[in-house]
Amino acid sequence: MTARGIHVGEHARDAEDLDVEEVLALVNEGSTGSGDPAVSPPSTSPARSPQGTPRKPDTGQHRATPWPEARAIAGRAARTGSRRAPVSVALDSALGLVLAAPLVALSDLPSFDTSAMDGWAVAGPGPWAVREDGVLAGHAQSEPLSDGEAVRIATGARVPADATAVIRSEHGRTDDKGRLHAARDVGHGQDIRPRGQECRSGDHLLPGGTLVTPAVLGLAAAAGYDTLTVVPRPRVEVLILGDELLTEGLPRDGLIRDALGPMLPSWLRALGAEVTAVRRLRDDAKALHKAITGSSADVIVTTGGTASGPVDHVHPTLRAIGAELLVDGVKVRPGHPMLLARIKDDQHLVGLPGNPLAAISGLLTLAEPLLRTLSAHPAPEQYELPLQDAVHGHPYDTRLIPAVLRGDSAVPLHYNGPAMLRGIAAADALAVVPPGGARQGQHAELIDLPWAAAGIGVCFT
Repeated sequence: MTARGIHVGEHARDAEDLDVEEVLALVNEGSTGSGDPAVSPPSTSPARSPQGTPRKPDTGQHRATPWPEARAIAGRAARTGSRRAPVSVALDSALGLVLAAPLVALSDLPSFDTSAMDGWAVAGPGPWAVREDGVLAGHAQSEPLSDGEAVRIATGARVPADATAVIRSEHGRTDDKGRLHAARDVGHGQDIRPRGQECRSGDHLLPGGTLVTPAVLGLAAAAGYDTLTVVPRPRVEVLILGDELLTEGLPRDGLIRDALGPMLPSWLRALGAEVTAVRRLRDDAKALHKAITGSSADVIVTTGGTASGPVDHVHPTLRAIGAELLVDGVKVRPGHPMLLARIKDDQHLVGLPGNPLAAISGLLTLAEPLLRTLSAHPAPEQYELPLQDAVHGHPYDTRLIPAVLRGDSAVPLHYNGPAMLRGIAAADALAVVPPGGARQGQHAELIDLPWAAAGIGVCFT
């Protein structure tokens, strides 16, 4: 089924998304009079009220940080803190981490002359008299060969001293006297991997800052490593806030299921974090204060409580403990009440909105750049694709819209309200829609979701 463009009417689903005046402005800017609003291209002209007069931005509501700037601030935030000490981990624990030091060869590779094929090791010109014994991988070095001698050899076995070549099994034959004849010309050193062909002991194989992939693990093992010196995973503690949340069963009596508790830990692990705890707290200021001040995590992630309602305790708690607000609201929909605070030089708090898709927006806007810096991961390369359908925008703010990738274009999805997960669950990426919207065919930046780039088994380490 092909997803269609997003209509203006969808903006009004949640008070977090647009206020009444903004919805009216969108309708007046984009309506065709047929009951189905037209898609207006991005415009640099001032927004107008229903009466046609220029409308000034609501400065009280739009003092938040622009979305690109918020991401940049989050990416720089950890650089001002104390440097995180490298750690030594076993190879089977290093996947997805970053090398904190160059990978230097601890031995020659290969460490001895090795047969590259099954066949015969030979010395000098043929035909050759074949020894009765053979040479297998993992065995001690055999007796040297004399000119005119050959010995059966297996792939990976140590080549006898004075051997001049290896003849592949399919390129040799023996006569009735047991002598070996070559079916084609034999070149000196043929099918022998000489000692140090790949590297010599002490060679720099990979620089510090390299992401540890399965291939890097293989190279490290071949070069003699049992452990690797890496940048440790940032430790993250998740605080799920709210009296209204259920952990099992169906919604009832004004209570709703907690979607963020099951979702955020796995997503944070996909972003390279070590989730040390997931705690559920009621809407209680003292409990939140105790949880934040008692945490030893590098990053604390909270959900909900970032607005200014009667039970929104995140801002008051941060003020009480003297935290520095680096980002207090972002010009993005959904998720504009998100925040980033520095609690200590080496500890930060990311406050996510409580609505699920708004929380994901905050996760990718603030938590991802912060965790990437703490993990020493390189920033992903930005890319754009044309939108298959037009998307209405917010008058002032960036919009993040779930999208699926189809060939060389991105298809915006429905069910993209702040409280909805249906769209993001089917998505490959989030399309970055600038203020004012995007036309059909207009290029938009795409933020890949972790599983779309490499698969769950690879990403979720």
